[in-house]
Amino acid sequence: MSYEIARDIARWSHEIGRQIGCLVGRDGTIEMVLVGDASSVYIPELPKSREGNRRLRGLRLIHTHLNMEPLTQDDFMDLIFLRLDCVAAVGVDKHGGANQLHVCHIFPSEDAQWVVLPPRPCFNVNINFIELVKSIEEELRRFRSSIRADGTKDAAILVVVLDRQMYDIDAHIMEMKELARAAGISIVDTVIQKVRKVNPRYLIGKGKLSEVMVRALQHGVDLLIFDRELNPSQVKALTDTTELRVIDRTQLILDIFAQRARSREGKIQVEMAQLRYLMPRLNVKDDALSRLTGGIGARGPGETKLEVDRRRIKKRLSHLEKELKNIRKNRYERRRKRKKQGMPIISIIGYTNAGKSTLLNALTKSEVPVANQFFATLDPTSRRLRFPKDFEVIITDTVGFISNLPRELVDAFAATLEELHDADILLHVVDISNPRFDDHIESVHKILKQLELDKKPELLVFNKMDLVPSYYAVDIAKRFGGVCVSALERSTLKPLIARLEEHVEMVCFYDKVSA
Repeated sequence: MSYEIARDIARWSHEIGRQIGCLVGRDGTIEMVLVGDASSVYIPELPKSREGNRRLRGLRLIHTHLNMEPLTQDDFMDLIFLRLDCVAAVGVDKHGGANQLHVCHIFPSEDAQWVVLPPRPCFNVNINFIELVKSIEEELRRFRSSIRADGTKDAAILVVVLDRQMYDIDAHIMEMKELARAAGISIVDTVIQKVRKVNPRYLIGKGKLSEVMVRALQHGVDLLIFDRELNPSQVKALTDTTELRVIDRTQLILDIFAQRARSREGKIQVEMAQLRYLMPRLNVKDDALSRLTGGIGARGPGETKLEVDRRRIKKRLSHLEKELKNIRKNRYERRRKRKKQGMPIISIIGYTNAGKSTLLNALTKSEVPVANQFFATLDPTSRRLRFPKDFEVIITDTVGFISNLPRELVDAFAATLEELHDADILLHVVDISNPRFDDHIESVHKILKQLELDKKPELLVFNKMDLVPSYYAVDIAKRFGGVCVSALERSTLKPLIARLEEHVEMVCFYDKVSA
């Protein structure tokens, strides 16, 4: 900025008693002139920035401050939220002269969000601006390369909002990271905000949101994951303000299910869950109210695009429900045949990644696919198990549970969980190596109650005993009345098989006596 420009905008600003600003491109072209009030200038909505959020916008804001005050919080927020190359304020003295120039720019590291350069006289700015911006972007590139994602398809920043007392924040964050990993997303940074009252617009405060945006720019990511459910207006406000993709915990779980579903039934259930989640989140602001779909002779304004979208979703849901009903009918027939054979049914349940599929493989010598990640199993799998006392049972693996299971998934997976209603015994697998295993037990019991399955006979199995001291595993099993095993070591399964035999005989004997 030349001194002549600084002098002119200072004089004009002094004469009209308002701030004057301009947005200038890197080639020196003035893209926009702004006239504000005595204390601020308003910047209208700008076009989407070049290359998304990975680079600065390529614009710098130069504006006047009528009382020679330094840069304000509003200036810093404009710098961050608009991803400007820099913000500069020309101090106007009482005679209308251009006094000092204050400049700030984004800081390409985790130590700070921005840097304020020392004030300098407007007649001798002495800043090689293009070189400064190039060095900032080069530093951003170097910083990103040092924290590259670990081979996953996407990188994201996790935003954790604490508006109540949480005893184990680290465990909560770790679970969110595991969910992200299961979806093929690498969490490169975590931002935590403790709030007394949740911000209804952004969920988090504007200051914390600016920190999130700077970190997104520093890490070169375009995805934010929130640890709780966002309402439709919050998603829109966050997306519009940050120009980043925004998803919440429910959407993350739905994405995992969509990737993992293999059977026709599983795919239908996932699609139904996604449609139910999407329905209230359709854009409530329809900018095309006059868009007609009725054709020649149609009366009235016809249907808006929003109404068409909703009608299509309802129609698709109705079609999927019919298809699912037929699948349920076939499943019911298969279960009825099984019951006719008089074989007891054991259903394996438990928190996700507790080792249910691994235990099924160990008990039945099967080769059901397993993975050390959340929701590796979605579709139910049944195998036969022969006990030493020479009788057989059917043992079924089911989808893993999780705390605060999205209601869309509980509804959509009702058909899969129907298997549990036919079970004679629930084999509840618990990862004893997880420090929050008792919370996981409680979460599973809460979902069982929701499904009216809490009266079923249950045997607790504490898996992964090889990862904890033996005395600890034995003590926990005794306290809960369960059995401790390691699904990876078949030698540890004998006590479990003996207990299962007892339970099956007891249940069968009770049924015969009742009959």
